[in-house]
Amino acid sequence: MSFNLKIVSIIFSLFIIVLILALLKKNKINIKYSIVWIILFLLLQILIIIPGVLSFITRCLGFQTGSNMVISIIIALLIVINIVLTMIVSNQDKKIRLLIQEISILKNKMDDDRNE
Repeated sequence: MSFNLKIVSIIFSLFIIVLILALLKKNKINIKYSIVWIILFLLLQILIIIPGVLSFITRCLGFQTGSNMVISIIIALLIVINIVLTMIVSNQDKKIRLLIQEISILKNKMDDDRNE
């Protein structure tokens, strides 16, 4: 990896980490989700700073090039993140449905009390 590419990659990953921390500070993102992204970009920092680590992991996992391994790992992570987010949305949908039902019951009780 060229020196300029390393510098750009480090700056980009630091920017993402700062962005995640800013979102965390403004309560726009939950802590448990921000930790995943921060760890991911810190690992990216390690792979950029110590180039031998990527080559070693690539050989151990049987990939021919580091880029193939990185793309495969990114696709796998995106699939896992997508599944987790789908679970969260499903859970939120159940909670919203329950809240709507509870509010409807309370409205009916209030209407019954007014009519009596």
